[in-house]
Amino acid sequence: MLVLPSAILLFAFVLYPSGVAIYTSMTNLSLTGPAALNPRFIGFDNYTKLFSDHTFWRSLVITFWFVLFSAIIGQLVLGLLSAILLKRQFALRPFFNAIILMPNAVPGVVAALMWSSMLATGEYGTLNKIVGWFGVDPQRWLVTFPLSMIIVVNIWRGIGFAMILMTSGLSAISEELYEAARMDGATTWQAFRKITLPLLVPTIFLYLLVSTVTTIAIFSLIYALTRGGPAGATEIVGIYIYNQSFGSYQLGYGSAIAVVLLIFSLIIGTFYVRALKVEV
Repeated sequence: MLVLPSAILLFAFVLYPSGVAIYTSMTNLSLTGPAALNPRFIGFDNYTKLFSDHTFWRSLVITFWFVLFSAIIGQLVLGLLSAILLKRQFALRPFFNAIILMPNAVPGVVAALMWSSMLATGEYGTLNKIVGWFGVDPQRWLVTFPLSMIIVVNIWRGIGFAMILMTSGLSAISEELYEAARMDGATTWQAFRKITLPLLVPTIFLYLLVSTVTTIAIFSLIYALTRGGPAGATEIVGIYIYNQSFGSYQLGYGSAIAVVLLIFSLIIGTFYVRALKVEV
């Protein structure tokens, strides 16, 4: 009986919607036309079409680079550095803590609006004003460097979450280990490499598990900034699902892409958990 509420929520918000998506992916359901009123079961036709869809594979590659550089490298490295630096006691520590954590509390659409102003084209954009002080001409940031810019924005948003997890992992490491290392003559870098990093491995991979899956599913931040453009340069899989479902009105086909993305996410999650035996 104790697990009944959790089981009901799991069924209502995970299993049932997943079952509906899988069934819809095997129909020709559309938002308009005859297929909207009387969808027909077509088996695996949507999946056959999907695997020969070059735009889907391009969106998958864009998603890979986006996740790799923003969540796996950018947020992790900066979050770990922030946790190590803010573990020390100094005068402005609470201020820097707030600065790093604040973006994590900002909704995706609000963050996109803030960065739209920062990256605005012309001399009135905040970033253009800053680079103008160094003699650099105004740039069209979201046109010339679209993928790099959304990676920077996503790193900015996720550092706080990475820092929280890394701080938790660092606090679990006994200070006696560092004292023993110092008595043996170990340098700061050697202590980090031999003590901190190995003991942080479970925390790092727990972070990677959560951040990878959530970054794959990002939608509002990118849609509000670029809508997947220009020319599909930032069209990650989540944006492509939306474009196919509500832009091209192919709900069945969009569901097939969502099911494939779900399978990819489950494979990645299983890899993280089994490879490093992280208990979640």
